[in-house]
Amino acid sequence: QVQLVESGGGLVQAGGSLRLSCVGSGLTFSDFAMGWFRQAPGKGREFVAAVSRGGGITRYADSVKGRFACSRDNAKNTVYLQMNTLKPEDTAVYYCAAAQIPYGVQQNEPEYAFWGQGTQVTVSS
Repeated sequence: QVQLVESGGGLVQAGGSLRLSCVGSGLTFSDFAMGWFRQAPGKGREFVAAVSRGGGITRYADSVKGRFACSRDNAKNTVYLQMNTLKPEDTAVYYCAAAQIPYGVQQNEPEYAFWGQGTQVTVSS
């Protein structure tokens, strides 16, 4: 019943921008901190960004700080990842995930109980 569905991925040139969206259903969206992870070809899945339940706290991987912004709209059961100044090394499948954390954010994968199917982001040089 619980579903997280990502959208917004695609092909973009280096320096461009994309906004990913993740819509949740089958859960009380505001009870969950939300995170974004990615997996590039030949690499393991890595933490990208996370936002607290109310949207007031965010955390970012060093590799995306200053370029990406994570936010949420609980009324729409949606979390966003705004990606600016994209680089070829940002190419990956991006996953949305939900963690039932009462406060703050979490970057560790085991804390995330629910995952989306992923959306492909490809950045060309």
